[in-house]
Amino acid sequence: MNFLNPEDIIKVTLILFSVIDILGAIPIILQLKARAGNIQSKKATIVAGVIMIVFLFLGDGILKLFGVDLQSFALAGAIILFLLGMEMILGKTIFVPEAEDKSSSVMPLAFPIIAGAGTMTTIISLKSEYQDWDILVGILVNLVFIYLVLRSINFIERKLGKGGVGILRKVFGIILLAIAIKLAKNQFHF
Repeated sequence: MNFLNPEDIIKVTLILFSVIDILGAIPIILQLKARAGNIQSKKATIVAGVIMIVFLFLGDGILKLFGVDLQSFALAGAIILFLLGMEMILGKTIFVPEAEDKSSSVMPLAFPIIAGAGTMTTIISLKSEYQDWDILVGILVNLVFIYLVLRSINFIERKLGKGGVGILRKVFGIILLAIAIKLAKNQFHF
């Protein structure tokens, strides 16, 4: 076993990138910015990172505390990822966001948009196939990308346009569906 496996880091990074879908969240981020007045990119990235890293190392303990085994959690996560993918592809809202605090953009952005249920489920599920250190590096690479996107949200919107953002959502939706099916296949061994 290698300490860090570059191939696995790339796989984990791309899986988390698809699940977090920071590019697909651009319209939501712009809506939060309009409500809150600004996006606190550094703070939102740090809070999301802490949530993901804590769940990476303590997620198993949290599951045991509630009497949930990893296979059940992974299967539940596969269902959530499948629904998120369908939501992205069909453009229909399945997961209704809770009312947001208009005074700050950090919590609705860091959790549940960036480090939501899908992200946490994916992190736990990845532990069955990849080493913790590879997952940690994948999380850190994604956090850098998240920060860069949040810092340049207006520039990205101007360059991609509404059509480009829509296409990205659909592409990442299909990738999420494929990941969900793979996770379910691994649980049922077919």
